[in-house]
This record gives sequence, C-alpha cells and structure tokens, in this order.
Amino acid sequence: MSESDQSTPPALPLAINLQYTRDLSFEVPVGAEIFATLRSQPNIAVNIDVQANRLQDDQAVYEVTLAIKAEAKEAPEQEGGTPGRTVFIAELAYAAVVTLTNPPQELIEPMLLVEVPRLIFPYARNIISDVTRDGGFPPIVLQPIDFVALWQAKRAEFPQTAGNA
Repeated sequence: MSESDQSTPPALPLAINLQYTRDLSFEVPVGAEIFATLRSQPNIAVNIDVQANRLQDDQAVYEVTLAIKAEAKEAPEQEGGTPGRTVFIAELAYAAVVTLTNPPQELIEPMLLVEVPRLIFPYARNIISDVTRDGGFPPIVLQPIDFVALWQAKRAEFPQTAGNA
C-alpha cells in the first residue's frame, strides 16, 4: 500500500446531496389566552417517524424524510386526570436527498432508515427548538433518538413493508 492509500479513508457508499425543510408548522390553537392562563409546564408528547422513497428507478437516489411532531398540552389539574387544552403543536418534515453507491442489498434499508436520520437529526432538532422558542415558549430540546430501535419497531409492526425503502 502506498502512503496516499493509507491517508485516504474509505468512501462511504452514502452521499447526502441536499437537506431541506419539506414542511414546517407551528400552531397555538388557543392563541394569546394560553400565555395568561398557563400555570405550569405543559406535558409534551413527541412522535418521530422516518420514511424513505426512491426518486429514480435507474439510480439509487432516495428522499429520506424525518417527521417530528411535538404536541404540548396543559398538565391535568389532578394527577392522573385528563390533560387540559393544547398549548402548541409543532410539526416538522425534514428531508434529505441521498445517493447510495453500490451498497450491499442488506444495508440499503438500515442506511436509509437509520444512518441518514441519524445524520440529519441535529438539524431537525435545531429547527424544532427554534420554532418553539420563537413561538413564545421554552425551546424543546429533543434528546438523541435510537433510530435502530425505531427501525426495528417499524419492521416488527409492518414486516412486509419495512424492506420497501
């Protein structure tokens, strides 16, 4: 092996061509009233989903979309009670267009549904944090996501469709 071969790391079979905000929505259903009546930290439920779609039949070019929905509701008046009004809803679909170069067939799905979301998650987390802060609320700081577990759960729930990335 020559010196130049040793200094060049092996190329990944994955290239992120571009990233973009596909859809972004922030809603305060009750309006300004919530700022006057909110007495405690709201309960926040976060849902995450990942979708991958092939863009070109003749090339391994895919769009991977990381969908995040954060919904905040007033805390129940009594422990175990029903949650109060919706404080805010933040929804983001953050996407990347990626090209896979000669990947082994068994790695395509994990690359699209685990590796790409892992790479774009910090950008999506920042957008959610900014939009909640700009909406007048403390920023939501999303904790790291275990995309392997998310992918495995999706495969268990929909075994026939999980491989159709």
